[in-house]
Amino acid sequence: MTQTETPRSSGGDVRLRGISKTYGSFTAVHPLDLTIPAGSFFALLGASGCGKTTTLRMIAGLEEPTTGTVELAGQDVTALPPYKRQVNTVFQNYALFPHLDIFENVAFGLRRRGIKSVAKQVGEMLDLVQLGPMARRKPQQLSGGQQQRVAVARALINHPEVLLLDEPLGALDLKLRRQMQLELKRIQTEVGITFVHVTHDQEEAMTMADTVAVMNGGRVEQLGAPAELYENPGTTFVANFLGTSNLIAAEVTAAGGEELVLTAGGATLRLPAGRCRTEARAGGKVLAGVRPEKVALAHADDAGEIPAGHNRLTGRVRDASFIGVSTQYVIDVPGVGELAVYEQNLGRDGRLVPGAETVLHWKPEHTFGLDAEQDIAAGADPGEEAA
Repeated sequence: MTQTETPRSSGGDVRLRGISKTYGSFTAVHPLDLTIPAGSFFALLGASGCGKTTTLRMIAGLEEPTTGTVELAGQDVTALPPYKRQVNTVFQNYALFPHLDIFENVAFGLRRRGIKSVAKQVGEMLDLVQLGPMARRKPQQLSGGQQQRVAVARALINHPEVLLLDEPLGALDLKLRRQMQLELKRIQTEVGITFVHVTHDQEEAMTMADTVAVMNGGRVEQLGAPAELYENPGTTFVANFLGTSNLIAAEVTAAGGEELVLTAGGATLRLPAGRCRTEARAGGKVLAGVRPEKVALAHADDAGEIPAGHNRLTGRVRDASFIGVSTQYVIDVPGVGELAVYEQNLGRDGRLVPGAETVLHWKPEHTFGLDAEQDIAAGADPGEEAA
């Protein structure tokens, strides 16, 4: 089946109004208002125990909200059981029937509804997930990625308004997981159904989703497009959880114009006022952030070649790790601490070895500012929590 032949749906929007979930004295999800646009690919991203799966299960009807309402395509479904909601869920373990072949696994939902003629619809769905030639194989004869596609086809054949995906790629190895990220995005684009995807994997969320809600402690910490969240994190948790950030405790020495002047480790740094997410006053504190790949390294002997106007700090190389596409450095900066630098391997400087004196430098516009009252390490190592 060609892309133009694939039946499209406008999907349905999802609206959560004041939805929350408590278990005794523990609050898994604090009152939450969230709108997921129809036809979008939406990701709930967070560490274990942040409330993302509980939120998904409340949308599916598998958990009853303690407060609030769930609306699907304009209908209040809060009191409806799962089978009466226009949603289907794909789980991490796929839940395929081992005794049925792929065709019958996909046809199961149609047959359960009493539909006799299923061949055309099943064939179209298997073509959509590129498994047509494998229709008569059993699940155990397929790879993990193929089984995952069967689970998606089985869910989509029921024409749900919303497809819920609960860590669907968690059991796959890294290479296959990346391949399936692109596959899922392709399928969602072709069918046009609203996808709500729960994951703890930042790369997975950023690769596939139009919009990401970063969850932490049962609340949405920040909501936005992947690039916006990465480039302009609003909290230390988001800055650290989405990739790696260097967060530098700094004092504001001048404010009021388009640029803030900061002091950190005896050096002067500049921060665009529009990229500071907290009120900054002279004499106050901020956290100046910069992503490791935005920072360049120069050996101390080449310090004179650094472009004028760059932010710069001096330190010593503590560690250098070659990982193929880049070399990841850890630099000790007096008065600041350890900073990370990721340099693409276009031409490595053999002098940048542990112990070497170096200058870190970056464009001021690549700096962002956060509230210094926050935990500077929040999100860096979320660990495992309950719930």
